[in-house]
Amino acid sequence: MNKQDFKSSLKSLDTEEHIDIYFYRRIGWAEAKLAERLGITPNAITIASIFIGVAAGICFYPTDLLTNVIGLLLLILANSFDSADGQLARMTKQYSQLGRILDGMAGDFWFISIYVCICLRTNLTQPWFADHTWVVWTVAVAAGACHAFQAAMADYYRQMHLQVVNGKSELEDSSALRQKYQQARGLQKLIMSLYLGYTRCQESLTSNAQALRRRGELPAEFRQKSLPLMKWANVLTFNWRSITLAICLLAGVPWVYFVCELTLGNIILAYMISRHERACGSLLG
Repeated sequence: MNKQDFKSSLKSLDTEEHIDIYFYRRIGWAEAKLAERLGITPNAITIASIFIGVAAGICFYPTDLLTNVIGLLLLILANSFDSADGQLARMTKQYSQLGRILDGMAGDFWFISIYVCICLRTNLTQPWFADHTWVVWTVAVAAGACHAFQAAMADYYRQMHLQVVNGKSELEDSSALRQKYQQARGLQKLIMSLYLGYTRCQESLTSNAQALRRRGELPAEFRQKSLPLMKWANVLTFNWRSITLAICLLAGVPWVYFVCELTLGNIILAYMISRHERACGSLLG
C-alpha cells in the first residue's frame, strides 16, 4: 500500500475515526483501487452498497445466529463500499452533488431495511410485543427520526471542521438548494427535495454556526474548538451504531437498539449541539 496515496484518499485525520483508519478505509482503498482499474464509478459503488446493506437488514429478521452473523458481515461489506466510493471520488476527482446525495441516502436504505426486519422479528418472537404490535413500530419510527437527525448533525459538524482543515467542504446553503430544486424536473426534483430537507434539518438548530459561516472563511481558531467534538460526531455515525446493533442482535433483544437511539444518541446529540453553538458564539464576538 502506498501510504501517500492512501492518506490522500482520506477526508482528514481530524475527522477520521480509528476504526475507519485502521479497518474500513484500508479495505475501501483496496476496493477503490480495483474499481479505478476496472473503470467503475463512485456512484456505481454507492448503488451496490445500497443493495448489500438492504440484504444485510433482511438477514436480521430470522433468529438463526448464523444468518444474523452473515447479515453483520454483509453490513460490514456495505460500509466498506460506502468508504470506497468517497475514496475513489477523491482519488479520481469524480465529485458530484448526486454522489453526495446518493452517499447520504445509502445508509438510510440500509437502516430502513434493518428497522423493518427488527420490528417484524420482535412482534413474531416477543410475547408482549406480539400482543401490542403497534408499540415496537412506534418506537422504531421515533428512533428512525432521531437517527436521521443525529446523522445529519454529525455530518454537518464534520463538514464544518473540514472547511477549516482542507479549505473546502460539501456543505450547501438551503437558499441555494431551493433554486436548484425549483429548476429540477422528474426524479431529480424528488432527490433534490430530500436533499433540501436534509440541509434545512442541519441548519435548524445551528444559528451561531450559520452566522459564523455567513462571515465567509472560518477563522483558524475554529479548528481548536471543534476538534474535541469530532469524537462525539463519530459516535453518531455508522461504526458505533453497528457495534450497538450487533450486541443487541446477538443478545437476542434487537429492539433494545431503538432504545439506545432514543436515549444515548439524543443525549450525545444535545451535548454536541450545545458545545458547538457555544464555540461558534465565542468566535462571533
